Amino acid sequence: MAQENMSLGVTDSQQPKRPIKLGFALLIGPACWLGPYVGVSATLLPAKIGELAPDNKVALVAIASAIAMIVATIVNIIAGSLSDVTRTRYGKRAPWIVINSILSALCLIALSMTKSVAMLLTVWGIYQAVLNAVVAPMIAQISDRVAPKWRGTISSFYGIGQAIGNYGSGIVASQFIDTSAVGIQVLAAFALIGGILSAFLAKEPSNLNEPKVDFNVATLKQNFMFPIKDARDYYLALAGKMLMVTGQYVIVGYQLYIFTDYMKLGKVETAASIATMSAILMVTGIVFTALAGPIADKTRKLKAPVALSTILLGVGAFFPFLAAKPWTMFAYAVVAGIGMGAYNAVDQALNVSVLPNPNSAAKDLGIINMANTLGQVFGPMIAAIAISTMGYHSIFPVETIICVVGGLLIMLIKRVD
Repeated sequence: MAQENMSLGVTDSQQPKRPIKLGFALLIGPACWLGPYVGVSATLLPAKIGELAPDNKVALVAIASAIAMIVATIVNIIAGSLSDVTRTRYGKRAPWIVINSILSALCLIALSMTKSVAMLLTVWGIYQAVLNAVVAPMIAQISDRVAPKWRGTISSFYGIGQAIGNYGSGIVASQFIDTSAVGIQVLAAFALIGGILSAFLAKEPSNLNEPKVDFNVATLKQNFMFPIKDARDYYLALAGKMLMVTGQYVIVGYQLYIFTDYMKLGKVETAASIATMSAILMVTGIVFTALAGPIADKTRKLKAPVALSTILLGVGAFFPFLAAKPWTMFAYAVVAGIGMGAYNAVDQALNVSVLPNPNSAAKDLGIINMANTLGQVFGPMIAAIAISTMGYHSIFPVETIICVVGGLLIMLIKRVD
């Protein structure tokens, strides 16, 4: 693990006990921003697009992903940068989290009411903007307020929240395939309540005593530009994460159509299969996230678990290639859940450890999260190309290849063991 850095917020000696309350805040937070996002993007948005434009649904899902990519890429950097220089009595992260959680919920409610594809895509773009203004400040709290020796454990809390949001959303969303508008509104309530509760539990202290930032050329370079100095490992982590998420979303982005169009299931069977798959992913993800973080703190190892879990995700993706049967997706869910659990437990700790400059943590973590967003976009786009040219069966080995390459890139990191 990286050496303790005095400029990186809290030191080991300053934090003798695990910050458990902050850990729970960072569990609830991602569960309630990621859950609504994944539930809508993976299931309810495709369902609503299928209602509005059934003949163009595959292409429109890819277009929605492209819009998400463009907006999120810009907002992640800007929101993270502005968060780094925010000075309020409530701290620099909490105001961004609370205000944009409220706006996220309002956008989802508006999305549920849209009657045209054009309006749906417009609201989806606005939602992406406010959502990513929650994400970048939230994850920066690990850099701000967690000592290096506890980062594996607190990253596990964040990872459990991700597992609940990522896979629990599928259980919720699968119940509303025929009533997508209601499902989106239910998920909007999670976004609203969870964002506010997370900020309340985190109880970020005032940072009015921190020096105010003068906006000059040096400030712009540090807070609004991509890092250049000592950034090799940072970009390897970014590339590895992007490929892992891209591979994951090759399947996740089209899981509804995999069951309906590839496996030829009816609506009732599809809803049951998505719920079963999501439950498997959530249980295995939570268990292995809870185990892997403390183990990482004890062994002081971050790189190998992240790399191996990325490769494991690709291995699991090969099962549905063998047969167009629901059991193969459940087998994928078991292997992917284990891999994603271990990955989520230590991924954020790895990202914090390779930061080029801790003083611009939210911005740089926002750029890494941009890789997360790009992967969620590239995955469905790659899947759409593969489906249209080679058929649904081709997307599974494509994910395998992408994830293996991502794992190998992570192993090239030098700064972290």
